[in-house]
Amino acid sequence: MTARTDTAAPAGSAPPRLSPAVLWQRANKSTLLMIGVIVVLFGAFGIASPTFLTFGNLSNLATQIAPAVVVGVAMTFVITSGQIDLSVGSTVAFVAATSAELLAAGLDSALVIPIGIAAGAFWGLVNGWFAAYHRIPPFVVTLATMSVIRGIALLRTEGFSVPIDNRLFLARIGDASFLGFSASAWIALVVAVAGAVLLYTTRFGQYITGIGSQEESVRRAGVNTRRVKMLALVLSGSAAGVAGLLIAARLGSGSANSAQGFELVVIAAVVLGGTDLFGGRGTIVGTLIGAVITGAIANGLTLLGMSPFLTPIVTGCVLILAIWINLRGRDMAELGARLLRRGS
Repeated sequence: MTARTDTAAPAGSAPPRLSPAVLWQRANKSTLLMIGVIVVLFGAFGIASPTFLTFGNLSNLATQIAPAVVVGVAMTFVITSGQIDLSVGSTVAFVAATSAELLAAGLDSALVIPIGIAAGAFWGLVNGWFAAYHRIPPFVVTLATMSVIRGIALLRTEGFSVPIDNRLFLARIGDASFLGFSASAWIALVVAVAGAVLLYTTRFGQYITGIGSQEESVRRAGVNTRRVKMLALVLSGSAAGVAGLLIAARLGSGSANSAQGFELVVIAAVVLGGTDLFGGRGTIVGTLIGAVITGAIANGLTLLGMSPFLTPIVTGCVLILAIWINLRGRDMAELGARLLRRGS
């Protein structure tokens, strides 16, 4: 029997200090890189436009990115589990248009708000049922429902916007503010905090991460992986319902033509923030950072007088860059570790 050579640390002693190389290995490199991008981006736009860094514009930016943050938090769960949801933009438009119709028909906002969220959850359930229980790839399922959901909304409204009376509670949410920031921005912040708690501290979050990295191992451990994957898509649909209500409240109307390309912005924010596109690693903080970057690009280009048609081009280029960073993350991590080891 050999004697143990390791000794326990004395009680009350400080934990061993980790070297910079170890800290770098444990960090999410994509998220750290995007923090640097934010600093450069804000600095560049601040120099190019004197109004960019004003409180009023930053408050406006927070309102603009709120729907993307809400859906991006839920999309983080979906992508971390190894899936994707392309139907969120259509769900946002469906909920916005349907909610406006219900309000115009005389229903109270207290009923319309839960109905809108439930409608988004229903479409998420449809996606999850086909993807998880019938093993149809989520990309294919959500690509199909993306067309179906928006088509139903367009059929009902005939493509026209449905106005919302500004005296109604839902409309007042769009105008409400606290400490200089809109209610939408505060709702997005609450959703982000709740999403972080759910992903990092609960079994559901652990199952989501495990399924994305080793689904078979999680299944053999007794977890109903199909139900977890379906719930991730239900969460995404519910978040799209919330975003649809926020957009309708801010614009004062519901339109089946709203949120065109919204899914591209959300996926770009999630992947840009450091969530692995192939599952197994997700970061809510990174998603928030990614949403700020995509929103700042659109906001900054507008302030500089650029064509609004340039925004989707830049967003697409940013998405390609984000995917490249995801794919090259391991090489970048090894390079960073070598540089830290040489400097220490």
